[in-house]
Amino acid sequence: MHRHLLPLLLLICPPALAEVVVDVDALGAGLGGWKARKGQAAEYQISDASYRTYRPEISPSPDGGIYVSVRIDHRRGFLASDDHASLELSFAADGTLVSAQSSLALQGRTITSELIKGGSSAATNVAAPSIDRAVKVGSDLVADLSAKILREKIIEPGRVSFPAAIRHNYNLIYLAVKPKPEPAIPAATPPASSAPASPDPAPPPSPAPAATSPAQPAAPTAPTAPAPSTPPAPPPAEPDPGPAGTSPQATGTSPATVPAAPTGPKPIPLPEVKPYDPGRAAATPLPPPKEKSLLMQHGDEVLKLARQHLQDDKR
Repeated sequence: MHRHLLPLLLLICPPALAEVVVDVDALGAGLGGWKARKGQAAEYQISDASYRTYRPEISPSPDGGIYVSVRIDHRRGFLASDDHASLELSFAADGTLVSAQSSLALQGRTITSELIKGGSSAATNVAAPSIDRAVKVGSDLVADLSAKILREKIIEPGRVSFPAAIRHNYNLIYLAVKPKPEPAIPAATPPASSAPASPDPAPPPSPAPAATSPAQPAAPTAPTAPAPSTPPAPPPAEPDPGPAGTSPQATGTSPATVPAAPTGPKPIPLPEVKPYDPGRAAATPLPPPKEKSLLMQHGDEVLKLARQHLQDDKR
């Protein structure tokens, strides 16, 4: 049954198409880097003529491939207007070149090449037919443009070498087209086994102590000999107080109750300070008793002498 369904499924399901992308960074590196016009263009020289290539415009094709369009300018200088060219390439889903076409705009004159298709008749290399077709398409494209430029009697060096600049971009774009890398598929984890996990074995019960286990009686122990009793220590003898009037220093014994002499500094007694009373007169210290007796003894004589001296002065 399954053998008959497999061919039908293969016929019904369309084949998966590969995807291709353009490595814009590799293309810019081949042209000298995207350094001009704020990172949107690359400038270079071919045969002493200056050219500028802009970043390519890429869009997907209905058949799964891509369509690439590139603008190329011929820089003629400040006093002359630049020439412009466009290069259009179509690639299949597997990266094979399908067709190529280019057009030039030279001061109001337009030169368009024929649509060059990469058919099977253009391939001569059996080992690499796609590369052979790409080389053939590029050669036919440049030959067609060069022939049309010569018909217009154009002799300016930068315009004559314009087809060579287009072929240079054509080769770099073809090398930059690569298959899109497939995302890494994570490795499938093996399904868990259906067998139920065995529970962890319970730890064995710890044996009970022998003294508390009723099933196992305690083993009889051998009788031990009683320890010999030690005689009580005799009471300490009381010291002889000795005869009355004898000091402990005389007998050579010192009582245990004698306190140790203090080793710190002695306290200094402070005088008694009485509170100050503003309503009470200060007490005048009296002279010593000897001086008081001298004043009382000679006071009268001093007064007599003073009175006599005053009387003499009046006279």
